[in-house]
Amino acid sequence: MIEKILIANRGEIALRVLRACKELGIKTVAVHSTADADLKHVLLADESVCIGPAPSAESYLNVPAIISAAEVTDAEAIHPGYGFLSENADFAERVEESGFKFIGPKAETIRIMGDKVSAIRAMKAAGVPTVPGSGGPLGDDDEENHRIAREIGYPIIIKASGGGGGRGMRVVHTEANLLKSIQLTKSEAGSFFGNPEVYMEKFLENPRHVEIQVLADGQGNAIHLGERDCSMQRRHQKVVEEAPAPGVTPEQRAKIGAACVNACIEINYRGAGTFEFLYENGEFYFIEMNTRLQVEHCVTEMVTGIDLVKAQIEIAMGIPLSLKQEDINIKGHAIECRINAENPARNFMPSPGLIERLHLPGGLGVRWDSHIYTGYSIPPNYDSMIGKLICFGNDRETAISRMDVALQEMVIKGIDSNIHLQREIMNDHGFREGGMNIHYLEHRLEHLI
Repeated sequence: MIEKILIANRGEIALRVLRACKELGIKTVAVHSTADADLKHVLLADESVCIGPAPSAESYLNVPAIISAAEVTDAEAIHPGYGFLSENADFAERVEESGFKFIGPKAETIRIMGDKVSAIRAMKAAGVPTVPGSGGPLGDDDEENHRIAREIGYPIIIKASGGGGGRGMRVVHTEANLLKSIQLTKSEAGSFFGNPEVYMEKFLENPRHVEIQVLADGQGNAIHLGERDCSMQRRHQKVVEEAPAPGVTPEQRAKIGAACVNACIEINYRGAGTFEFLYENGEFYFIEMNTRLQVEHCVTEMVTGIDLVKAQIEIAMGIPLSLKQEDINIKGHAIECRINAENPARNFMPSPGLIERLHLPGGLGVRWDSHIYTGYSIPPNYDSMIGKLICFGNDRETAISRMDVALQEMVIKGIDSNIHLQREIMNDHGFREGGMNIHYLEHRLEHLI
């Protein structure tokens, strides 16, 4: 059994992990920057350690400081949350080498799935459907690259093997722009990710973003917990997520879920993970796997009743999965709105500052995951997300209506937020209809703000 866990993160996810630990009777260590001494989870943790100044590179990304904090507090395991070091294979390796449990996959698994080329190869081998593409990194043979593009069919997209967050991607519509696009993407990939390797895929023009949540114990047991639709995006960043995905049939869910479960067993996956797909015309195309907890894990918890963070911790303890696939029952519908400290009317400019007054919504099926409170001052150093509002209903229409009411009730004074935008989305005809593609919100924003 693990008796003490160090939480290597901040904000709402750190508080979420702390709550799970408390339910399991596990003591907690909060690490924080000088800017985060008054974070909610820091105030509630059994112990806290300051690991550096406000900049992430000097605190939350400071591996020696985090390991040292675990050592001086006699922690036994480290939970990385999401973001920061959660998908850093070197960090996972360092944690294990230092004698602690890493609450997540093995370092070698993170490396394989973190490189998009090797991830696609692994998924193909496991029978997971992938986007038609080059099947590997592009070389310097111009004629061969032209041949591959013609075989795939334009438009195509050039992607950085180590890319993410919407960077390292370039769409090519004509053969005349191919070679220049490859060189520009290679240069960008080398600059941003330290790896100039790129690959080529068919560019799907109107896909949705649908992902499958999995749990695996690294002992040959794995299950999936259904799908989420995350197609409401701005600049490749998710704004609204929901489960289950509108229009995905139980048969489709079972088929793609089984493929993901098989892949987990093939790669000996351990922990919680998410297979991300582009979904178009009833077909799934694998794009990447996130080897960590997702921001939007809450909607899956709401429709399955399974605590994913507690499951992560139990898997790290070496406890085999007790759940079987037949135990998973998708019930009702859940929607999550990301609440950000930003001004949508001013090009989404971040809005750090003092929260002067906070009134939160409530009622049946309403959940609020956040670290903020009245009197808390949002620092300017980190991501602008300050909370997640999740609403559950017996059906999608009820969940949307409940979310709209909850957003009307919510009051955050002293800073700007995107609450009004989220209300506009809830009342947007296309969103209410369901099944909109990943470009829909971007096109609608000028009318919604």
